[in-house]
Amino acid sequence: MPNPYFQFKQFTVYHDLCAMKVGIDGVLLGAWAPVDCSTERVLDIGTGSGLIALMLAQRSNAIIDAVDLDVGAVRQAEINVAASDWNSRIMVHHQSLQDFADKFKPVYDLIVSNPPYFRSSLKAPDEARNRARHADTLTHEELLKYASGLLKTTGRICVILPVTEGLQCIKSAEKFNLYCYQCVYVYPKPDSEAKRVLLEFGFTTRETQLSSIEIETAERHQYSAAFTTLAKDFYLKL
Repeated sequence: MPNPYFQFKQFTVYHDLCAMKVGIDGVLLGAWAPVDCSTERVLDIGTGSGLIALMLAQRSNAIIDAVDLDVGAVRQAEINVAASDWNSRIMVHHQSLQDFADKFKPVYDLIVSNPPYFRSSLKAPDEARNRARHADTLTHEELLKYASGLLKTTGRICVILPVTEGLQCIKSAEKFNLYCYQCVYVYPKPDSEAKRVLLEFGFTTRETQLSSIEIETAERHQYSAAFTTLAKDFYLKL
């Protein structure tokens, strides 16, 4: 039977109540998204187990709102947040982004999302897993639209997506005066195709900074130096 939790250095993430489990995408985004001492407010869209919110709480002193539409995910995030050292700074909301955005002004320094991304693939029998994996209840364009209305003029939006969807997202973002600051191609290992892109958006027009990261070396289960640097504050064995 799969382990119902994932143990990190400073917190534990249970994921038995939510559709999508702890994975490399969430870890990448939580470790990569830019936060510092000036980051006051963060929004995590589609928080799931609360993984990314917890990682950003560890990395900053920010107040974090974590939003999810799925009742199981919300309950899971509430459990994980309550057991953490940052439960006073993370608020979990059982709402759609659309409803949440109607109630808030542009207050966020950083908005992050590991969003649903499968648009046309066959759907799984489990409805909760479908919602977590398929961009039906919230398209990527809608995510950018509502997120842009919640972002400070100096803020950032960071997402992780498969390459094709990510490059389309860059084009869509300009409709909302959002411009891609960084595009990081994520390779599972050397000589493989890029599977994901990490994207950073903001309101200032600038040239996109292109870079890449490999998760593993040529030796299986051996993390690369770049990924180790990103994840060393979180993974137990790094």
